[in-house]
Amino acid sequence: SEVGQGSNFQIYLPQVEGDVETKAAPAPDAASGGNETILLVEDEESVRQLVRDTLSAKGYDVLEADSGEAGLAAAGKHEGKIDLVITDVVMPGMGGRDLVKNLGKTRPETKVLYLSGYTEDAILTEGALEGGQALLQKPFTLQALSRKVREVLG
Repeated sequence: SEVGQGSNFQIYLPQVEGDVETKAAPAPDAASGGNETILLVEDEESVRQLVRDTLSAKGYDVLEADSGEAGLAAAGKHEGKIDLVITDVVMPGMGGRDLVKNLGKTRPETKVLYLSGYTEDAILTEGALEGGQALLQKPFTLQALSRKVREVLG
């Protein structure tokens, strides 16, 4: 090494005996999309837009509403099948659980994915949800959203 000239390094590694195994890099864990119809009910506009844009880009047909009451109205106007409802658990007015209960009267086959900023333990303790229901906690990544939607839809 010399000042102003830089440094020269030599690194010696042991030679490998036998054949070298090469492994392909794992594929990114991105859930594929679909063509199902999803009713998105979320009172936070920024979250609703992000979820809508993500799911629409993956090929889903997204109906959206900003409240439980608006969600029921949107479902009532939609003549086709609604495969999945994604709803916030806690919203002003009609919450997600009441929305799902009312929606189940006319669309019992619709699957449900709840979103919540509360922990799962807090939600179960407060009785907002029953165990075994699909829940995605906020904040979530778009990849986690895509995977969870695909998982719930089957």
